[in-house]
Amino acid sequence: MFRRIVICLFVTFVAISVSGSADAGQRRHIDATPFAHAPCSVLDGRPCTPYFCSVFNHGPCIPEIDYPYGEDLQLTIETVPPQDQAAKYQKPDHDLDTIGDLFAALRSCWSPPPEETARAGMQMSVRFSFKRSGEMIAPPRMTFSTSGAAADTRATYLKAINASLDACLPLKFTAGLGGSLAGRPIAIRYVDNRDLGTQAGKP
Repeated sequence: MFRRIVICLFVTFVAISVSGSADAGQRRHIDATPFAHAPCSVLDGRPCTPYFCSVFNHGPCIPEIDYPYGEDLQLTIETVPPQDQAAKYQKPDHDLDTIGDLFAALRSCWSPPPEETARAGMQMSVRFSFKRSGEMIAPPRMTFSTSGAAADTRATYLKAINASLDACLPLKFTAGLGGSLAGRPIAIRYVDNRDLGTQAGKP
């Protein structure tokens, strides 16, 4: 009887050892994308990706990463830019590689409505997203317009915004910028700060 118990314990020990070796092998082959190194213990002497597990999970666990996907990129475009910001309204002469390049390109695209159909101080905000290719995923959606602006005035400015963006698209992104911008919301506030004279009192 005692011999049977010893044999059972020995078989159990061997099974646990084999299982542990298999787990270790799987641990070495885990793809830790998007990390550069495979996950490992703090006791290992090589670069590793920190991980954590619950008491019910004996294998390495890849933690969730909090990417800032929910954050809008926000930009204000004035029809008449300040003199000290004129350079920010010039379209880059190369593929767009930074957020600054993107904003400069979007500023340079803006073409406001003619003065006879414009309203002094009119503001309108739109929101949209880009594809990797530099095209828009969907037409811009208006999120704000100056209080009290007539419906035809709002329609005029939204039409001008759409026409301005369509004339510049698709934008030429580098692979890195295209990948980081794809699907990310972009909010633009257009401000018509021209001195329109008698048009200032237009409702």
